[in-house]
Amino acid sequence: MGRPAVRVHTGSCWDNRSRCKPATRDVVRQTLAEGAQACPHCRPDTALGLLE
Repeated sequence: MGRPAVRVHTGSCWDNRSRCKPATRDVVRQTLAEGAQACPHCRPDTALGLLE
């Protein structure tokens, strides 16, 4: 299946790499809850209304 996500970005982030894959909001929430970092530039956690 591949390696787990290390950092999560929004779809419009300038800092995403070619290894990025689209995900649903629910998958992003779960991934962040499991310990992946939110990108400090685009802040997907803030965009989704999640509090750290």
